[in-house]
Amino acid sequence: MSDAPAGQRVDVWLWHARLFKTRSLATRVVGGGQVRLTSAGATRRLTRASALVRAGDTLTLPLNRRIVSLEILGLGARRGPAAEARLLYRLIEDRASGDE
Repeated sequence: MSDAPAGQRVDVWLWHARLFKTRSLATRVVGGGQVRLTSAGATRRLTRASALVRAGDTLTLPLNRRIVSLEILGLGARRGPAAEARLLYRLIEDRASGDE
């Protein structure tokens, strides 16, 4: 049996990566169908916070009035400082939403 986790709940990952201030806010955004997951070439809209994400997956979500796409580089073991959280993902795309 491996020590590495197979995946992590998307709401926990978003919170560990410091993309949302609280886990409940991350859960609300995912539950509202506002997050898309691309894994193994297939894209799907997430509606359950319990959906698992893995390193190599891509998330597309609204963040600060923008739409961002992130590649997941690792899974967090805790909600650490911002510098540590930034190592969990790589920004792929950042585009304005609305009338900017």
